[in-house]
Amino acid sequence: MRSRPLAMFDRLDTLEWQLCHRIALLSHRRLVHGVFRFCSRVGDWPAWVALALLQPLVHGQAGWRLTLIWGLCAATGATVYRLLKTRLCRERPYITFSSIPCTMPPLDRYSFPSGHTLHAVMFCTLTAASSPWLLVVVLPLSGLIAASRVILGLHYVSDVAAGAVLGFAIAQAGLWITMRGQWLPLAA
Repeated sequence: MRSRPLAMFDRLDTLEWQLCHRIALLSHRRLVHGVFRFCSRVGDWPAWVALALLQPLVHGQAGWRLTLIWGLCAATGATVYRLLKTRLCRERPYITFSSIPCTMPPLDRYSFPSGHTLHAVMFCTLTAASSPWLLVVVLPLSGLIAASRVILGLHYVSDVAAGAVLGFAIAQAGLWITMRGQWLPLAA
């Protein structure tokens, strides 16, 4: 495991800190803080477990296969993000810059990539493929979860962007596997 972050992160941190500072100041408003703290907590796992367990109700027997694939995608996402976080060691913005407030305790030490955003985008992509009518709820929730990570001072914007790219890629890989095996019920 690396003991210090890559030099690339030092440059990115310097480029992003002012934007992150401005965004994180939004959390000083009580309503904003409460909404985004709630969204962040929901993005820990409850929303995605509920969404995955909803699939058998929506798709019948084929929904259980979807739940399995979604679970495998989630496990892959958690493994990838954990490996990257512990190897790349980018400190969270509030640690590097004391002017950025942290208004919610982090789940772990390092910042890159955002695991919350990875899972939000991954489940949003999987939902779009299997139950697009649920996007009315899932898409805004995913956006709020991603935004919450910067507003609460826990991530840089680039952490969130990287998490989104990884989540989309993992979901696409999962969809490719399910389509090759013809396990995905096509949404009508």
